[in-house]
Amino acid sequence: MESVQEARDKIKAGRRAAAAFATFDQAAVDRVVAAMACAAEGAAENLARMAAEETGFGVVEHKVQKNLFAARDVYLYIKDLKTCDVIAEDPARGIVQIAVPVGVIAGVAPVTNPTSTVIYKALISLKARNAVVFSPHPGALNCSLEAARLMAQAAVSAGAPEGVVGCLTQPTAEAAREIMSHPDVDLILATGGMAMVRAAYSSGKPAYGVGPGNVPAYVDRSADVAHAVSCIVESKTFDNGVFCSSEQAVVCDAPVRSAAIQEFERAGCVFLNDEQKSAVAALLDDNGKLNNAVVGQPAARVAAMAGIDVPADAKILIGFEDRVGRNVPFSWEKISPVLAWYDVPDWVNGCERCLEILANGGMGHTLAIHARDEQVIREFGLRKPVFRVVVNTPASQGAIGLTTNLAPALTLGCGTLGGNITSDNITPMHLLHIKRVAAGRAEAEAGLAELSPAGAAEGDRKSFGGVGPDLVERVVEEVLRELKRGGS
Repeated sequence: MESVQEARDKIKAGRRAAAAFATFDQAAVDRVVAAMACAAEGAAENLARMAAEETGFGVVEHKVQKNLFAARDVYLYIKDLKTCDVIAEDPARGIVQIAVPVGVIAGVAPVTNPTSTVIYKALISLKARNAVVFSPHPGALNCSLEAARLMAQAAVSAGAPEGVVGCLTQPTAEAAREIMSHPDVDLILATGGMAMVRAAYSSGKPAYGVGPGNVPAYVDRSADVAHAVSCIVESKTFDNGVFCSSEQAVVCDAPVRSAAIQEFERAGCVFLNDEQKSAVAALLDDNGKLNNAVVGQPAARVAAMAGIDVPADAKILIGFEDRVGRNVPFSWEKISPVLAWYDVPDWVNGCERCLEILANGGMGHTLAIHARDEQVIREFGLRKPVFRVVVNTPASQGAIGLTTNLAPALTLGCGTLGGNITSDNITPMHLLHIKRVAAGRAEAEAGLAELSPAGAAEGDRKSFGGVGPDLVERVVEEVLRELKRGGS
């Protein structure tokens, strides 16, 4: 009951803050967001250490990079976006676009990325003039709380209202349900396990969620094999594989099989024999679902838990596989430095194998392809049921926009294929509404034809579909006044 009451109190404070924050102009909002990004950058290392110590998995140095990605890359992408008041005008068509914040956002933070997600969601929520209340994972409560505290402190110090960033201190299941179903919460921004995402979508609230990322990496005969292997190793070992966009299987074209295996071995990866592979598969399988004990653990520790010996500095455990299915653990999303390996005779069969893997729990998310044959790359882009096809780059970093020009984000929509409402990387533009003030078509067309009343000065009354700048200014001013009064 205390946790539920806390959730209600945080939401109430968020509602008050959202109403006040909606009156801020672009310059004021940008000052707040800049202060938050600066605070997050300064705390990146401390937050990373807290997260690693509290959750017991991942790599501190990589968590620092994720925090800096949220504080720097995300900020640099969003800082110049127009998100307040009039954001676009099209005089020729007679349309003015006005940004309207959604209100109070419930931010669900996962145990895998507990601090970087809080930084990211706080920045994009406030950039769109919303308040955000976080529901952290119980296994990462303290580090998520500290990240939220820093974001709140920086925002308020820069002029934002108290309560604009909140975080539950008692993240019970009941409190999570309350924050996702409360009438004063306007939208849910959910990142986490599928149970949490389904709860968000079943809450009756608008929600942005994610899907599982059973990402295949196809290595074509035209690939730069050394570069391809380097990308896969860099991605799969990043924070011990906890990113949902990290590779889960290598699908290798026959002509480059030997070269690819040699490169993986040279990089410190271990190919398992049949007995070792069976032991690791048994460890991965917890009554038909992934064993949480392996999540974010280094390869040597996963091997030790499975009772097999590998070098202490082993990078990735790789098992040869020829099947895909719910009873084949190596074909799952493994969220650890464990990879399946599939041999294929050509790209057509590679295409089919990738489809099988995606259908086994990765629809809509991400696929990596390593090739220099433009036709093969195009075919994979056209045929694969994913919304991110990253080419010749690490999948983990490419999908989030770190090594590609995709929008930098830590919430990756999977479209209807993955049970989501969008296929985009989530940005502030997903967290606001756009109101359109539109002139009648006849008047707009008259403006295009440069018609004006007799005796009017040249250029007069042409700026907005022929209705004149004075009327447009009055309409826009009235709309803005209504917004500041809390209207919609």
